[in-house]
Amino acid sequence: MTENLFGIDERILALAHEAEKECEQMFAQTYEIARFNGEKVLKAFIDNRVSESCFKGTTGYGYGDCGRDTLDKVFAQAFGGEDAIVRHTFVNGTHALSTALFGALRMGDTLLSCVGRPYDTLEGVIGLTGEKGSGSLIDFGIKYEQVDLVNEHAPDLDAIAQKAKTAKVAYIQRSRGYSLRPSLSVEIIGKIAQAAKSANPDIIVMVDNCYGEFVEKREPLSVGADLIIGSLIKNPGGGIASTGGYICGRADLVEKCADRLTCVGMGKAVGCTLSQNREMLLGFFLSPQTVASAVKTSVFACKLFEKLGFKTLPESSETRTDIIASILLENENNLTAFCQGIQKGSPVDSFVTPEAWDMPGYESKVIMAAGAFTMGASIELSADAPIREPFAAWLQGGITYPSGRMGILVAANEMCKKGLLRL
Repeated sequence: MTENLFGIDERILALAHEAEKECEQMFAQTYEIARFNGEKVLKAFIDNRVSESCFKGTTGYGYGDCGRDTLDKVFAQAFGGEDAIVRHTFVNGTHALSTALFGALRMGDTLLSCVGRPYDTLEGVIGLTGEKGSGSLIDFGIKYEQVDLVNEHAPDLDAIAQKAKTAKVAYIQRSRGYSLRPSLSVEIIGKIAQAAKSANPDIIVMVDNCYGEFVEKREPLSVGADLIIGSLIKNPGGGIASTGGYICGRADLVEKCADRLTCVGMGKAVGCTLSQNREMLLGFFLSPQTVASAVKTSVFACKLFEKLGFKTLPESSETRTDIIASILLENENNLTAFCQGIQKGSPVDSFVTPEAWDMPGYESKVIMAAGAFTMGASIELSADAPIREPFAAWLQGGITYPSGRMGILVAANEMCKKGLLRL
């Protein structure tokens, strides 16, 4: 038994020991996926001749940046795409998604969201919220339709096939966002892609891949997706990349997205890297193992809080398709104490007390706990939640399992100290 450095209640420690024993099979499965994906990434590094010269950045226009061009090739091979654009100039995942949508869609086209309303921050990009004339897709004459989930759970494949007939882009959000629906497996994404393309072979299947990279052995490009998009301060940055995002898939579509990011006629040929190549390459190399740590942390958290009497989504025994777990904490007091405990168990800013606030881009007040080395990096242990029913904390990250595990224990202990747990 190790020394109880954090003063965790012995009853919680006993439950944690039970939880870890019961999670051994899930942990073993996670390791096997990480091994497979780690080998796949290593092969991409070797095949594309990554060298020390790739780590040196450029300034100005960035012409002839071999590191930038090699990074694109490594991402493309590992994710199964024809091409990729990986840049530190993507400020977040929403920016990368916005670039892809504006790159693929033109006036008169229809964007079809296949799994209900998209994540909060994308609503303004589409034009579902915000002022008219702000420059959204709808302002540029692009139409929007959506297919809701069946019983808020499963994609409606028949309705998707019907509406895909007149759509240009079939948009799939892999993760759940601030909803309680399951995240989508690669298998389910493949069924959605097949339904859309059976009705419209020319439709572009675009997947918001945030939080899902390397959680499974396959990525959406292998099952019919044409583009996948994500953030480097989530899974594929491995906790090392300071910022950035990627778009990967069909070469013609990547080129259109690159023209949108920079300008038409220059595309991928410009854009200095300012010595960011090493971080992005190293982060991507580490990401399969980092993702495994995050998945293990998530599984452990769900098992422990199930033992404490709370419902979790997914349940601890369910196969993971992204790194996020929702812990339904029943009321605002529990939710606030949990998030404040996550902050107390963080390596950075552990002394800060999170409070709910009106965060830009969100309809409800949001509380966020994130003591991270990179601001907003949700591959690092963090928890956030809108202050509304069902008072669920969306938990993600954990760049090492030992630190992630302890963060969860400190959160449970914080609730215990406030008399909020039924022990």
